[in-house]
Formats: sequence, C-alpha cells, structure tokens
Amino acid sequence: MNIIKCVHKVCTILMETSRPIYIWVLLLGIFIFPINIGAQELVLPKDSIITINLDEVILISARKTLDYHRQPKPLSTLDEYLESSKKVDMVKRGAYAWEPTLNNMFSERLSVTIDGMRIFGACTDKMDPVTSYVDVSNLSQAHIASGQQGTEHGNTIGGTINLELDRGNFKETGLYGGVETGFESNNQMSVVGAELNYSNSNFYVDTDIIYRKAENYFAGGDEEVEFSQFEKYNFSANGGYKIAEDQALTASLIYDEARDVGYPALTMDVSLARAIIASVGFEQDALWGSLSNWKSKLYFNKVTHVMDDTKRPDVPIHMDMPGWSDTYGFYSQAALQAKKHQFLFKVDGYYNKSLAEMTMYPNDPNELPMFMLTWPDVRTANGGVYAEDELDLKGSFLKIATRMTVQNQNVADEFGLNSLKIFYPEMEKSKTRFLKSISGQWHKMWMPWHFNAGLSYGDRAPSVTEGYGFYLFNSFDNHDYIGDPGLVNEKSMEANTKISWEKSKLKLSGEANFFHIADYIIGEIDPSLSVMTIGAEGVKIYKNLEYANLFNTSLDLEYAILPELTWSGLISYHRGTDNNGDNIPFISPFSYRSGLQFDNRSFSAALRITGAGKQVNYNPEFGEDQTQAYTVCSLTFGKTFKFNNDSMYAKFGVENIFDENYSTYTDWKNIPRMGRNFFLTLSYSIN
Repeated sequence: MNIIKCVHKVCTILMETSRPIYIWVLLLGIFIFPINIGAQELVLPKDSIITINLDEVILISARKTLDYHRQPKPLSTLDEYLESSKKVDMVKRGAYAWEPTLNNMFSERLSVTIDGMRIFGACTDKMDPVTSYVDVSNLSQAHIASGQQGTEHGNTIGGTINLELDRGNFKETGLYGGVETGFESNNQMSVVGAELNYSNSNFYVDTDIIYRKAENYFAGGDEEVEFSQFEKYNFSANGGYKIAEDQALTASLIYDEARDVGYPALTMDVSLARAIIASVGFEQDALWGSLSNWKSKLYFNKVTHVMDDTKRPDVPIHMDMPGWSDTYGFYSQAALQAKKHQFLFKVDGYYNKSLAEMTMYPNDPNELPMFMLTWPDVRTANGGVYAEDELDLKGSFLKIATRMTVQNQNVADEFGLNSLKIFYPEMEKSKTRFLKSISGQWHKMWMPWHFNAGLSYGDRAPSVTEGYGFYLFNSFDNHDYIGDPGLVNEKSMEANTKISWEKSKLKLSGEANFFHIADYIIGEIDPSLSVMTIGAEGVKIYKNLEYANLFNTSLDLEYAILPELTWSGLISYHRGTDNNGDNIPFISPFSYRSGLQFDNRSFSAALRITGAGKQVNYNPEFGEDQTQAYTVCSLTFGKTFKFNNDSMYAKFGVENIFDENYSTYTDWKNIPRMGRNFFLTLSYSIN
C-alpha cells in the first residue's frame, strides 16, 4: 500500500512538471517493475497481430468461453466495457449512457452500429448514444475499427464501433440458459438477469432480459453526486431457421427502456429513453460461382427520448424536450475468393427521421408557453457501395477499400424551416451530398516482427445538429448553438503505422496515427446574436475551420510471467490543434495502465492500475479547465463452481481501492468519478 501511494505521489509531481521526457522515464519504470505497483486485468483479447487492420475486439457476453471469466466485472455496463479499449474513451454526463469517443473524436465523426444496423439517438444533448440502447446481456463483442478502416459500416472520420449481437449457431445443444445477479455498494445498484436458449441443427432461438436500478453514487471522500440515479431494463430475442443446408433466415428484436435517469453534469434529467430495434435477415453460404457468404438484412429502429427538469429544485423556467428518431435500413454483402485476392462487396442504405422540440413553461400563469423545434424534422436518405480487396503478396498483404455514398437531407417541417431561414434566408429545403472514402493498408511480416502502415482519405456530412440544430444549449461551454445547413463536408487525410513483436512469452506493439482534417466543423461565437437560454454566455454557430490536426500514439506490452500469470501495460499520448495552433477540446492527456492477471481456469484474480497526467493542453473557450493527474487501483477475484453439468461463476472486487476523488478530461463539467466501490456478481448456467 505504501509503495502504491508513493508511486501515485511521484506520478503527480512529475506530471505537474509538464515535461514529457520525465513522464516517459516514469512510465518505463512502471513497466519494468510492474509487480510493485498493481495491475490491469485484460478485457481485450489482443489485436490479431497478423491482421491487416488496426482494430480491436472486446469480448462482452461470450459466456461459453474462458475469456468471459477474465472480464473485470461481467455485469458491468457496456460503457465500462468500451472504456477498456485502447482507443475508446467515454464522455460522462452522469452514471448512465456515456458517449463513446474514438481517436479523440465524438459521435458526429464516428459510425456506431449494432450488427451493422445504423441507429441515431433522439437527444439533442447526446444523452442517449447508440450504445445506451443495448446491454452486455445481448451482445457478444464490440468490434472497433480505426479511421477509414471502419467505412464498411458507413462514412466516418474517426472510425467505427460495431456492437455484435450474441446469437446461436445451429448446434445440437438443446435447451440451455442461466440466471445472473449483481450488486454494487457505492450506488446500491442491483442487477438481475436471465436467459433461455434453444438450438439444434436447423433452428435456434436466444432470449434474455436484464434489469438495473441504481441510486446516487458517491465520489471519493464520500461526496454524494446528486441526480446520478437510473433505472433500466432490456429484453432481446433473436433466432434463425435453416430453409436449406446452406440457407438460413434470421431475425432479432431488442426492446430497451430507461426511466428516471439523472444527469448531474447537465441542467435536465431524462424521464424516458426507449428504443425498439428489429431486423430480419437472409444468409447463404454459396451464391454464384466464387461468390460466397451472402448476408442481407432489413432493419428498423425507433428511438424516443424525453428530457425534463421537473425534479430539479430552483429552476427559473421549466421545460420539456422530447425527441424522436426513426431509421429504416438495409444492407447486402458477399465475399469473393479469386487466387491471391479476397474481395468483399457491400451495398447499404438507410432513411432516418430526426425530430426534437422544446416547450418552455413560464412561472407566471398569465404567460403562454414558448415552443420551438430544435431539430426541424430532418429526413436523411443515405445509400452507399463499399468494396475491399485483400491481396496476398507472399510475405506481405495489401488491403484496399473504398466507399461511395449519396446522401440527401430534407427539412420536412415548414415551421422549423422558416425558423432556420431567419438566419439563412437563401437556404434550400433539400440538400444532396456525395461522400467518398479510399484507404490502403499494408502488412509485412519479418518473424517475429510485424509491420503495418496505411494511408487513407475520407469525408463526412455534417450531423443533424451541426447542419440544422436550432438554439441547442451546451452546458459545457455555457453557449447556445445554431446549425449551418451550408457547411461543406469535413475531409480527413490519415496516416497510420504499427510495429509488433511477439514471442511465446512477450508481446509488444507500438502504433500511431495522424489525422489532417480539412474544413473541420466546430462552433464559433457570433456576438450579434442574443441567447435563448437563461444564463447562457453567448451564441455559437457551427462553422468550417480551415483544418485541424490530431495525433495519437500508444505503446502496448504483455508478458507471461507464468502460464497462469500475465502482466500487461499500456501508455498513450494524444495531441490536437486547429489551423491557428489552438487546442481542440476533449483531447486526452498522457495516460497509462498496468496490470497483473492470474487465471487457472477455475480461479482468477487481477490487480490493475489506471491513470493519467495533468491535462496540459486544454481550451477554456470551450469550457475546459485543467484536470489533475490521478492514479486508480482495483482488485478482483473470480471462482467457478461445478454442479454436475451446471456451473456457477462468482466474481468479487473492489474498484478505486484508495477512494480517490478525481475526474478525467471527458467528464462533463468535471463531474467526479465513482469512489471506492465493492461489487459481487453471480452467474448460474444451466446446460
């Protein structure tokens, strides 16, 4: 304990010097002497070193594999799983529905999908990211692709997060299932779930349901974080039926609902967040000639989100802010093997309707309520074609991928259109954009060395908020925001590289990427406009900057001390500036992880340490201030018990052992993270 506190103190002092060379020396010391400082339990199976892609796979609900036992907290929220990624950070506005960022880019620059299905949140304040409408109980893994390598699932700048549903596989397993429960001490969160599945050679069906309820949590030092409670339940079902030996029909349904969700970093809470996600699909092993693995899907999802402030004290003027987002979509893809080439062809499209409104109720009963459309019923029609070729060059591999997309956005509500025409009298009701992407990724092997390098170009259209948002209040920088339908597409030129070395006991890899983003979209103050929100400091309009540059780099190590004992470590550095040399907001400071993992199949234990340096490069114009350096330690134990053919898995742990009071650079308005937290999860599997 004294050693860990000493390391923490040294970390803090050296981070405050703002001299990177000292930080690197310190972190190398952490890696050289890992046993003395704690550990990081691995959630991520390592990137496949021989892959051409620079991506990650996070196992989530693979209960049939031993990797499930290696997860730090099997019944944690999906947010916590994603935060374990090397490239993903989570923007936290409360204890629920964190917004994922990838390569230090927000959801506008990402493509977040569920089984390849496009879904869009219905909240103008991004309180309902796509990841909030699924649960670990119905997912098998999260596939994270960086930059233009994620364009298989849509046009993107920062990359893609594709959440893959857990599904059967036409095996003769019969009827099986299980129950699971969990409890966390800090916020009194209770979790109860169950699953019931059936599978044979021609048919399978999987069902599960999970319920979560949490009270306010406490930050380090027993500081209660008010309005951080939430309640949520999620039900999912998916099935498959073979209509021929190599043909199958599939279907899936997810119903997710959260109520009484508090957001302590914002001025409003959420009374209802609901999503219905449904799909039907067709799969065929062989198509025509050399075409194979044909997969097609039709899908629909409906999202409803209601913000209100009725439970907040001393509100100057009450308001309701409901939003709706409906999406209809499809995709069809097939593979082709031709000598040294392995092709993938895909066509996809979606139609989305985004509508949000705000009603303000004056305290004076003689005054009439004020109404406005914050998203003026924007209809987006998007259709694209994607193709990739992986070429075997005898000792090296080359992957070339491209996407071409046509997108049309139409403002369907006349009242909303006329509201925007106050600022843009010449704007058209409809606007069509052409989006494109091309990337090349090369992989060379000099055993045991592996080298990856890539170049790519891609662009994206402005989001609904950036193009058509109307007086949207941003509590982080305390400004109202207005969209600009005349924004041009944001364009990204990307270069990346990765070098890896692997032996039987030691794995190490270093990687870096650089994004030059032309016509970077960000809000700029317009002093001629008056605020709409009481207490707001000004109004910003989304504009295109000339460019912005983002740089990310990391060093990852893993060493098998014993067959059952593994040590791992990760350090990363990030930087982001615009064409004027000013800092881009929400760029991660220097961060690190280190950990020990013990696993002998029936018993597991892990000690982990995570931390970051002081946020030196921040931008006060966007509401940022300097977050302090921190170090957090956690400890977990897991045990499997056998009962004939059944089994029970128990996991106990303590997070933030020393009750550190801290916040990270992604915590909205410096909302503190959870303090010391004990948890226990029990999973009983019936075979």
